[in-house]
Amino acid sequence: MSKLKIGIIGCGGIAHAKHLLALAKLADLVEITAFCDIIKGRADTASKQYGAVGAKTYTDYKQLIQDDAIDAVHVLTPNISHSTITVDALEAGKHVMCEKPMAINSQEARNMLDAAKRTGKKLTIGYQNRFREEALMLKEACNDGYLGDIYLAKAHAIRRRAVPTWGVFMDKEKQGGGPLIDIGTHALDLTLWYMNNYKVKSVSGSVFHELKDQNRANMFGQWNPDEFEVEDSAVGFIKMENGATIFLESSWALNTLDVREAMTTLCGTKGGAEMRRHPVSGKPDLHLNAEMFGKLVEIKPEMNPSIPYYGSRVEDEGDREARQWIEAIMEDKEPLVKPEEAYMVTTILEAIYESARTGKEVTLTSL
Repeated sequence: MSKLKIGIIGCGGIAHAKHLLALAKLADLVEITAFCDIIKGRADTASKQYGAVGAKTYTDYKQLIQDDAIDAVHVLTPNISHSTITVDALEAGKHVMCEKPMAINSQEARNMLDAAKRTGKKLTIGYQNRFREEALMLKEACNDGYLGDIYLAKAHAIRRRAVPTWGVFMDKEKQGGGPLIDIGTHALDLTLWYMNNYKVKSVSGSVFHELKDQNRANMFGQWNPDEFEVEDSAVGFIKMENGATIFLESSWALNTLDVREAMTTLCGTKGGAEMRRHPVSGKPDLHLNAEMFGKLVEIKPEMNPSIPYYGSRVEDEGDREARQWIEAIMEDKEPLVKPEEAYMVTTILEAIYESARTGKEVTLTSL
């Protein structure tokens, strides 16, 4: 079988931190034949490190997608351009992996969804946290009915002081918002996926701009308060049509010790589940709880044990995400992250911002 030819649009931090590393491990299945970035040097650097022989570089994505040899593209640009580039790539006959969030608002996300349906090309969104080991196990538990009907959930995306100071993260026009759209999107995606419930009745929320001057202890170094255009924290309350509720919390800067990112707490009619941070490693930890033989029990599964000096097969969530995406194309099957699901995540986030702006509850029409 011939290798899939991949084009990369956007050669910044997320390209190098996740996508290029993961695709490089799939060299038997894919080759990266084109790179595009508005800064040519970044495209050239990525091409030299990860490109196939003869790989091309561009500063205009429209030239890249005109290459008929390219099968799929990864859209790794600021949020404001996700929709435009994705729609153009789909119309050009390419499958598209687009980084999260799907788009800067629900209308642009809808444009992407419609284009995928119209062209018949595959579209997925970069919610790699679904592919964490404990996340996959929890999904299996939910599918098997271990928790029963999940009627109450909390979506956690809380940093104490970790405001990203590079790129355009603090630029409201280019990103659409701050921690809510940046990391809250991961927590909400996980929670909806576990509940398997995308029928939303109403949304209310609040956003805060309170700590922009408290920048001395930031993980990524001090930021310029004058450039901090987006919220530092936000919360949302989501009511589903069947009465289930979700509380979503997100922050880049918040005076709290309960720090959890891309995690969820689920309460069902038979049992519950909670993602926490491991007290030593800081990695996600899964705790299941239930009643058994008249007693309350807590179960903590062991994840990916290894033997000293021998180790184990190393595959992180980014690797699993890339492999599943490439297999979905090659085997003509649905990607794990469906665009309809990502569309609802974007719609809810937009409704939280709208509720915060107006001070009113926002009613939604489900898909």
